[in-house]
Amino acid sequence: MSCAHEQRGRVNLVAKSFLWMAGVAAALAVLLGAFGAHGLKARLAPDMMAVYQTAVQYHMWHALGLALISVVALHYPDRSALRLSSYFMLAGMIIFSGSLYLLAVTNLKMLGAITPVGGLLLIAAWLVFAWGIARE
Repeated sequence: MSCAHEQRGRVNLVAKSFLWMAGVAAALAVLLGAFGAHGLKARLAPDMMAVYQTAVQYHMWHALGLALISVVALHYPDRSALRLSSYFMLAGMIIFSGSLYLLAVTNLKMLGAITPVGGLLLIAAWLVFAWGIARE
């Protein structure tokens, strides 16, 4: 097996791994959304419920974004920018939505200080994705 073929196989394995993670992240977004709607609605103040709903929305959109990037990476295995975009997307999703979930259920305002880091990672993920496609 040639080195290029082995490298392509490793890259495809990474893309498939991120695709699997995207599916799990989307399922988790549905689960957490249902939990918020049915289990937390009576327990959270309206402003914290809005924070929780924002977390769910960004979580789902970026799980789908991670799936998109992963599928594109399967078709362009030589583009390292797509792998980097996947890492940024996953980290951003965890930090952004995760900090909002925790903020909503704990009301610890200091958690809001790390949310922008997740937002910046999500923005970077989309920009690196666009760059990875455009640089052909």
